[in-house]
Amino acid sequence: MDLLTQILLLLGATVAIVALAQRAHVPTSLAYLIVGLVLSPHTVGPKLDVPQLGALAEYGIVFLLFTIGLSYSLPQLRTLRGSVLRMGTGQVALTTAVIGLAAWWLGAAPAVAFVIGAVCAQSSSTIIGKQLAEQGEDGTRHGRLGLAISVFQDVTAVPFVVLIPVLAVATDAAGIGRALGMAFLEGTLATLVVFGGGRWVVRPLFRLVTRTHSAELFTLTVLLVALVAAAITNRLGLSLAFGAFLAGMVLGETEFRHQVESTIRPFRDVLLGLFFVGIGMMVDVRALREIWPSALGWALAMIIVKTLIVGVLLRRSGEAWEFSWRTGLLVGVGGEFGLALVAIGLEGGVLDARQSQVLLSASILAMVAGLVLIRFNGRIAGWLARQPAAAPDDLPRLEPDQAPLMRDHAIIGGYGRIGQAVGHLLAAEGLPYIAVDLDGERVRRAHVAGEPVFFGDVGDPRLLESLGLAAARMLVIAHGERDATLRLLAEVRALAPHLPVMVRVRDAVDLELLLAAGATLVVPETLEAGLVIAAEALRLLGVDEARVARLMRDERAARYPSVREVFDASVVPQGGG
Repeated sequence: MDLLTQILLLLGATVAIVALAQRAHVPTSLAYLIVGLVLSPHTVGPKLDVPQLGALAEYGIVFLLFTIGLSYSLPQLRTLRGSVLRMGTGQVALTTAVIGLAAWWLGAAPAVAFVIGAVCAQSSSTIIGKQLAEQGEDGTRHGRLGLAISVFQDVTAVPFVVLIPVLAVATDAAGIGRALGMAFLEGTLATLVVFGGGRWVVRPLFRLVTRTHSAELFTLTVLLVALVAAAITNRLGLSLAFGAFLAGMVLGETEFRHQVESTIRPFRDVLLGLFFVGIGMMVDVRALREIWPSALGWALAMIIVKTLIVGVLLRRSGEAWEFSWRTGLLVGVGGEFGLALVAIGLEGGVLDARQSQVLLSASILAMVAGLVLIRFNGRIAGWLARQPAAAPDDLPRLEPDQAPLMRDHAIIGGYGRIGQAVGHLLAAEGLPYIAVDLDGERVRRAHVAGEPVFFGDVGDPRLLESLGLAAARMLVIAHGERDATLRLLAEVRALAPHLPVMVRVRDAVDLELLLAAGATLVVPETLEAGLVIAAEALRLLGVDEARVARLMRDERAARYPSVREVFDASVVPQGGG
């Protein structure tokens, strides 16, 4: 098969499989791995053998680290505080240590054990972000923290990219120490050269280029800067990717950062796709018969250790068990960067063929299993916690004997920006309400401000009774988590079948599902934002205010079946007012 035919085969298979994967809501990185498996010499069917593509695909990691450097320049790293910095570095360091020591205890060489720990420490921000967005949890507190930790892992993976090739030349503990010391000196020198020289050269260079108003010249300059920095670190005995990362950090401090990121993204995505296709081609399906117990064992270790470490660290910082477990389950997923570290370890001679097959298979299994863990993180965390979330001693809690005191009030589940907006408007009209939230700091601030907000999980049936559900006039579910909302609707309909329940969701995808589950009114956040923008656009275009109001009313009546009766009744004025 000639070169052109192989390229056409690669592009055709990639387009078809990625398109199918997107329709099935499968992350693109997994789709590229499937392409590699399909075209692998280890499977039945067409086979791809293009050495040039493998060399080209290596630059996918180069440009990936370049864009990571753009996102984590020194000023941005200095602004990181609290959970993300502590949890990100703590999770990677502890997971690498725990799993690395376990591998060493099982007989692996020190360098191999280190690589195994490093691979297992990685999580996929792509899978986490995509799955959370699909199930409406991307805006939740545990979703934001879990995604932030996984993204920050990319920065902590940079030392692994530098160290793993160095470990190939070390044969014992003393050799590893010398190799690490040399890598540290080389890395320091490379950082001084790229950072020091880059700060003097890069900004004036890009200012000169931007004066030409040439997008083509700007693109060429971005590629030149990234590859020159990569060549410098390569000459110093370090990886190409490390130099690209440093160049990204230099450009991340300039006013050109966003345009550079936009310019480099197509190159990064295509080359990174080729890289994952190459990873998929490395997987020997025939070897699974022999290695599947080891692969399954390391996949389970990867998921369990990361989940435990993140969960325990969060719990020790004062978070509720359920929140801690939910965040840990998100981070437990395997990561694409782990696959990259396996490839680096194999290329550098640290891993042999069997070890690389075990780690590749384990990482892919953990990525697939991660989709299930993220999908059901709420249920699994609730089972692991085995008890309703308890408030720290200094947080206001709702006592059971308060329930008889409340009548004709609204209950708000979730006191984020939506819940606060509802509460403030109810208070402005003199309508009583009570709100609960699992964010301790949010509850504390609201209580100091005199607002009736308490710590707790609105989905807990015992707490619902304490909230006076039987005597309430309305329940507003404002947290936006679909699975938790469905469980809560089932509880509410069992306890108060006729209580009006208003639900906030991210978009209209789950509208019918939530209505069928017992919601009285479902308000899609994206739809409301679109209506507000449309209304303002009409006003700016000179459309009469009364007509704008009527159009918005008709549009809402058409989109929200449950409120048509309300709008129809409001057409005829009652009581002259």
